[in-house]
Amino acid sequence: MTPRALCLAAAISIGLPLAAFSQTSAVADTGTLEEIVVTAEKRTENIQEVPIAITAYSESELRAKGLTDIHSLSTLTPNVNLDAGSPFSGSNSVLSASIRGIGQDDFAFNLDPGVGVYVDGVYYARTVGANQNLLDVERIEILNGPQGTLFGRNTIGGAISIVTRTPGDQLDVQAQVTGGSYDRRDVALLADIPLASNLLSTVTFSDAYREGYQKRIPYPSPTPYVSDPVGALHSSGTETFDTQGGENQQVARAKLLWKATDSLTATLSLDWTHTNQPSTASSVLATNTSGPTAVFGAFYNACLLGIAFAPTAPLVCGPRNIVGTPLWQANLNPATTRLLYGPAVTNTGNIDTTYATGENFDKLDSYGGALTAEWTLNPSFTLRSITGWRRLHWTPGLDADGSPIDFFELSFAEGQHQISEELQLIGDLLDSKLKLVAGLYYFNEGGYIHDYVTFGGGLLQIDGPNTLDTTSYATFIHADYRVTDNFGITLGGRESADRKTFTGGQQDLNEFFYKISGCYPPTASASLIGAPATLTCQQALGFPNPANPYQVYPVGLNHQNFTEFTPTVGVQYHFDPSLMIYADYAKGFKSGGWTTRLTAPLPPGSPAQAFGPETDQTYEVGFKSDWLDRQLIVNAAAFYSLYDGIQLTYQISTSPVTQNAGNATIKGLELETQSRLGQYFALTANLGYMDAYYTYINPDAAAFTGSELPKTPRLKISISPDVHTTLNNGSVLRLAVDYSHTSHMFNDAQNTPLLARPDVDMVNASTSIASADGRITFTIGGTNLTDKRYITTGQPQIAGGVIFGTYNPPREWYATLGLKL
Repeated sequence: MTPRALCLAAAISIGLPLAAFSQTSAVADTGTLEEIVVTAEKRTENIQEVPIAITAYSESELRAKGLTDIHSLSTLTPNVNLDAGSPFSGSNSVLSASIRGIGQDDFAFNLDPGVGVYVDGVYYARTVGANQNLLDVERIEILNGPQGTLFGRNTIGGAISIVTRTPGDQLDVQAQVTGGSYDRRDVALLADIPLASNLLSTVTFSDAYREGYQKRIPYPSPTPYVSDPVGALHSSGTETFDTQGGENQQVARAKLLWKATDSLTATLSLDWTHTNQPSTASSVLATNTSGPTAVFGAFYNACLLGIAFAPTAPLVCGPRNIVGTPLWQANLNPATTRLLYGPAVTNTGNIDTTYATGENFDKLDSYGGALTAEWTLNPSFTLRSITGWRRLHWTPGLDADGSPIDFFELSFAEGQHQISEELQLIGDLLDSKLKLVAGLYYFNEGGYIHDYVTFGGGLLQIDGPNTLDTTSYATFIHADYRVTDNFGITLGGRESADRKTFTGGQQDLNEFFYKISGCYPPTASASLIGAPATLTCQQALGFPNPANPYQVYPVGLNHQNFTEFTPTVGVQYHFDPSLMIYADYAKGFKSGGWTTRLTAPLPPGSPAQAFGPETDQTYEVGFKSDWLDRQLIVNAAAFYSLYDGIQLTYQISTSPVTQNAGNATIKGLELETQSRLGQYFALTANLGYMDAYYTYINPDAAAFTGSELPKTPRLKISISPDVHTTLNNGSVLRLAVDYSHTSHMFNDAQNTPLLARPDVDMVNASTSIASADGRITFTIGGTNLTDKRYITTGQPQIAGGVIFGTYNPPREWYATLGLKL
């Protein structure tokens, strides 16, 4: 059997009819599938020549499918999970990304992403703001597996590279208007404006608005009740909306391309994103107000009823920091009666309504610039410099208790700045037998995150000012050498050094632990609890900062340094120009950090809670092929990953704590094809399979670790038929359907059943008509046509009294008019 036949037989055996490569549905004028060009290896190449698993999406495909942000690519891409939002972030600007089961599901500044997001070569260091708008994108490349050599730190799962539109040399103005469900109103404008023969520019702007799909409704109380006004307790803001899960975002981008000489070009890119919208939708899945695990749910209700859950209950239930009104025995007086927390005040009977009245906002300003200069030194070498600068300011607020009570409210304030510089020397030597990239990289980011979290109606009031700084250096080289016309090898390596500092200031403004212990105020003698009278309550209870009796986090500046070598080795064999097989090894790493979210002091003398780096070593084999004069593309990859030092966030009592949970093995495959079946029909589909399991669990984390790794569905399938025809007047009519199936997975490390995601079958569809000259396009479509609802993220805040999560949006329709002026 020939090699081509073997590859085709292998594809068929694992489901060729169901699997396809989502490169693009575009078809060349010749009737063949269009060639896709990518820069995954820092140089321009045909995607079929790159010996790694890559999925690429073109601008035309993104528009045709109505895809507006990164997370919308999730259902189409094998072994990739992209969620808009993370547990208790309250923001769809946060990108929770994982590739082949490796990623990050938290927005905290102290936690690095596991999937790197790059825009025009500039790394976006935070998951906040990473769910990029796809306004003027030329293409998106999703690279599966560790990219530690060419992309570096925090690409342990893979990388998402976004390439924005290159300015054209002709005046071109395009406009797009979209309306749809929930009063959706989107406007986008794009213009190519040549300023001179060697100075080109592009300007784009979009405004996206949609009401939230979850409505806030009044609680039907038969009797009057007292509640704390919004903002009575510490928070980053007080704004509320009538809905949750909506959108109100403005994005502007500009790019200036200067062709200084035939050998020197410089591109300046500027961008700005502004968001002022409701928080993500949030539904209460269960409340916890009784039993051994119930803490603040039980305490809050007991306070109102005057039940002494501890000898110090009257003190614990007294005035709450800046809120002068006590909770103790409030419900014994009709004038001060409050609602008890439980299902009666959270269950509306409809996942798209809520009784929540608390803070509900998501505000983001993210902006930056990049300067890319490229100098062709001679026919063999090109020097490229990519300089990036970015800042963001973010304040979200979420009413997680889903009730008219100020019971469990979360808000945050984050500010971040970053600067980066990458120098690349790109070589094409020995008659193109040797292609290499060598480079130097520098990165620095700093900023703060401030937590504001209220438990039990203010019984515990966490205020967490934290500051962080990271500096990273790297040097790398990557070489592809064609030993013969058919056989090639790849060698590469990157040496990275990270220097991190962190100062934690987590504190309890209501002094809950002083009060519950009976040792209060902090300056009182510890003899109140039987400790030596020479000690104060603060000293006896282990609060570490003499200058701040509220602070629970260890005092001082914390340091961690990490160095890591991440190599890649590979071989390829080209049977002919349309069939390549390859095998490679790659390593990636994500640096460590600190757990910041403490709600109680550590034992006296304890250092800050640090966690170490995680690494992934992946072995991959695969092939890339095209058939029938490029009317069929079949690509496949199988991988075996050793995932060590896994950083997972657990809910321990009231605190989300990050630890190195243990090690795991992840095995899987991706089968990807694209075909044109006759003149009017095209079919793309994909199949991803993963078998992920722990091989070791840290004993300290064993009690909080579920049996399955989070966000690792065993099977993922998508099928996308596309039918198009030309009408008598020259207009093109197109009908496209996207079907996807994703098998069961858990959304959290603890495998909380209420937060599990079931088997999901999704159907999106659209139909469009374009005028003969391509200047007018009208599209009407729908998403989630079967109205399948499932939890995308959430938190098991058992001690806090509630398990809550976010459901995906319901069925929606949209209509888009596109004009080319």
